[in-house]
Amino acid sequence: MSLKNNFNKIKYYFRRYGFFSTLKKIFKRIFHIKENRKTNLEQYKSWMEKNNPTNEELEKQRNHRFDIEPKISIVVPMYNTNEGFFKELVEGLINQTYKNWELCLADGSGTQNENLKKYYESDKRIKYKFLNSNKGISENTNSAIEMATGDFIGFLDHDDLLPKEALYEIVKGINENPEVDFLYTDEDKIDENGERFEPYFKPDFSPETLECNNYITHFVVLKKELIKTIGNLDSRFNGAQDFDFVLRASEVSKKIVHISKILYHWRVHKDSTANVADAKEYAFEAGIKVAQEHLIRTSKNGIVENGQDVPGIYKIKYDVIGNPKVTILIPNKDNISLLKNCIDSILKFTTYNNYEIVIIENNSEKKETFKYYEELVKNSKIKILNYNLQKEFNYSALINFGVRNTTGDFVLQLNNDTQILTKDWLELFIGYAQNKEIGAVGARLYYEDKTIQHAGIAVRIIWNSRKFTCKSSIWKTCILCKRVCNKKCISSYRSMFVFKKRCL
Repeated sequence: MSLKNNFNKIKYYFRRYGFFSTLKKIFKRIFHIKENRKTNLEQYKSWMEKNNPTNEELEKQRNHRFDIEPKISIVVPMYNTNEGFFKELVEGLINQTYKNWELCLADGSGTQNENLKKYYESDKRIKYKFLNSNKGISENTNSAIEMATGDFIGFLDHDDLLPKEALYEIVKGINENPEVDFLYTDEDKIDENGERFEPYFKPDFSPETLECNNYITHFVVLKKELIKTIGNLDSRFNGAQDFDFVLRASEVSKKIVHISKILYHWRVHKDSTANVADAKEYAFEAGIKVAQEHLIRTSKNGIVENGQDVPGIYKIKYDVIGNPKVTILIPNKDNISLLKNCIDSILKFTTYNNYEIVIIENNSEKKETFKYYEELVKNSKIKILNYNLQKEFNYSALINFGVRNTTGDFVLQLNNDTQILTKDWLELFIGYAQNKEIGAVGARLYYEDKTIQHAGIAVRIIWNSRKFTCKSSIWKTCILCKRVCNKKCISSYRSMFVFKKRCL
């Protein structure tokens, strides 16, 4: 790693943790003192100790009465179901602290497993139907949906588990949001020995993130009326049928609620796909078709591609509508070597034509700086704005000055120490930014050695001794935020940032 990168990391650590913590960190690095860090599994076990409900809390849930107490139908497609897993699934439902539920089982196995009978006949709330043949994951699930009589319908695989508090928390979410018709939760994985690991703490609902990746997955609960509106699962997309289903539901849902608690345990065993990311290659191909049809339904023009080497992550290249002008603002004071690298990369990689580069000159002192400016302005796409209202560096003032003196439909903030790496970078920015619901778009940033410097920001994270809650969508690779309304939010990310001019 370069000396410059090390220095930048020290500066960042100093700003965040202070002098003594930084000094301690440097000392440990110099003398190779290993920190006693917990493994991910150890950290998650500590988290579970603080966040799993106590027996007293579970008992309180059992005695609680809600104003709204809907029936929750849990639909489960079965196929050659393992008896041990099925026993745990049924017991998990019977032990729920919320009792107004039903379990709808549609069995597509070749023959009935008589050993399972004692479990699905153990409670009158359990309905079982043998389908005589395997109709596939979508149609088997649809058969279970047809059996459901509940107000809301939840989806569960035949080898997965719900913790005791799952349905209580779902109903609590319904009572707190009477208009809700779509709920989803966080999840983790569980092995054959009952060991929980790999928690998945999801962002709140983000349509742009969902278009590129079915981050919602499990546990999903939809109002029955919503399912009637969108229709059942589509067998054309087997392998990605759940991705298609949640996308269609999200397009017409009145209110989507994310319950930020681990309420689903995804089983990992030798026959499951939970343990191997590329176990269902056909599913990822189906996912591309799902996302493409979603774009058609929502009147968006673009192409869906595989997201490089990450299975199940898709990349959407939206078509640029019209020929909007983009103004690239670059504040600068001397540092010509940095600025030259930045400008050269823009001119080399930018394939979009309707842009201008505006350098905001901020009290430079070196002659070679102004000599370089004279060379730059020979290019009709580049101009210099002189800012001399104040000597001290004020990034916000510089950007505001630049915006007031530009005519672009989109304004892109760019630091002079950055370089462009992708040819169609500006088209990708515009494709997202022209969406009427999006006010600002940002990019992933790398250090010179290709390690990640910045990949997004989470805002309004609240910690206390018992709970962790994220109150907004985590800003993913491309999308920083949908509706820009917080000036502090904008100023916290300034190396590469494009926004509609009207947002200022």
